[in-house]
Amino acid sequence: MANISELKKYKHIHMIGIGGTSMSGIAQIMKHWGFTVTGSDWAESEVTRKLNLDGIHVVIGHDVNMAAKADVIVYTAAIKQDDPELVKARELGIETIERADFLGKITKAFTDTICISGTHGKTTTTSMVSMCFIEGLKDPSIQVGATLKAIDGNYRIGNSEHFIIEACEYVESFLKFYPKAEIILNIDNDHLDYFKNIENINRAFIKYVGLLPEDGLLVVNIDNKYCAELHKYTNAKVVSYGIENEKANFIARNIKFNKNGFPYFDVYYNNSFYASFELSVPGKHNVLNALACIALCHNYGIEKDNMKTALKKYTGAHRRFEYVGTYKGATVYDDYGHHPTEITATALGLKQKEYNKSWVVFQPHTYSRTKEHINEFAQSLINFDNIIITDIYAARETNTYGVTSENIVEKIKELGREAVYIPKFEDIVKYLEEKIEKDDIILTLGAGTVTNIGPMLVEN
Repeated sequence: MANISELKKYKHIHMIGIGGTSMSGIAQIMKHWGFTVTGSDWAESEVTRKLNLDGIHVVIGHDVNMAAKADVIVYTAAIKQDDPELVKARELGIETIERADFLGKITKAFTDTICISGTHGKTTTTSMVSMCFIEGLKDPSIQVGATLKAIDGNYRIGNSEHFIIEACEYVESFLKFYPKAEIILNIDNDHLDYFKNIENINRAFIKYVGLLPEDGLLVVNIDNKYCAELHKYTNAKVVSYGIENEKANFIARNIKFNKNGFPYFDVYYNNSFYASFELSVPGKHNVLNALACIALCHNYGIEKDNMKTALKKYTGAHRRFEYVGTYKGATVYDDYGHHPTEITATALGLKQKEYNKSWVVFQPHTYSRTKEHINEFAQSLINFDNIIITDIYAARETNTYGVTSENIVEKIKELGREAVYIPKFEDIVKYLEEKIEKDDIILTLGAGTVTNIGPMLVEN
């Protein structure tokens, strides 16, 4: 059970941006521990409605009077420093803490915080590990970056020392945590608006590995050249996994796919047969995610049969190649992929399925990422038969980069393929209605509002 004595000075916690995935999970954990939690967010959502139903009072917009009653204000990195509630708190001398720092305090309350990190695959692997721990009766607390059906939300409160958490590298927020074990899935070019280059990203992961205690555990993907060097920077136990690198402790061999594109494979541990596994999520990238999970769970003494059952039960987290429904005999999926590496992995996973033609509707996420990876986006998208690009989802940015979605369309055409730019979602739906055929696959792709298109089609 967590030791929350350090947190007890905060009887009333007010959270700005409480509707975010991580923030809402923190809010629920703190309420469960007996704290008074209130919050605000700029827009109403399914999350804010659920928080209100669960007795956490959420205001849409601002409420400086509510903020003034709090002992501490927790805010997300996206909140501007001139936010009225933040300004009021500082006027009154109320402590203000950024989300990652506050989450760090929660990780410190557990003796066994298990952090899952990497540029891609964090949510899926966190979900897989969580399900194996539940199946193995370890009763973990969990915070994951998407809704996970098995826990009916994005958090779970257990009564053990285990806290399984998705740890993001953006703005080096994972350096605020107190990990006992780390999985590092990969190190790749992303969040270049902050990191500028891969060397800085790699340095952040080196610092992160240095947080592990000597009796800790590092599980690392040695197919990735940066990850393969991380063992040098820790005295913790290191366990490696991979598909390509034969030196890995845990390796997957004899990978095959069924007609849904779901893999089944043999795992070898230190070159001896360990067990055979089946997944209910598509793609070779998910074999790697499962290997990370298996390597960690083996070191936690979880039985192979429990791992097999949990991994077979896992059908994906929300917006991770998620089945939406059917339309005119075509199948509609939705995926959060917003980086070229993720798009390529998703496209290759889709190719293992049986279908007529594939249609992708891609919404680029942030101007900086679009500008930085424009050639790679074009290259990854030509893995689909038909390509539709919609407007860039700005998120936290303004377009000072002079980049548009049409620029990606131009790059795709330079590669000898067709693509269309359609800004309005209603027009995308009409376009697909006219073009799709029976047994086609439609995939909406991106971290923004593109997720709304699938239901618009299916409900038609």
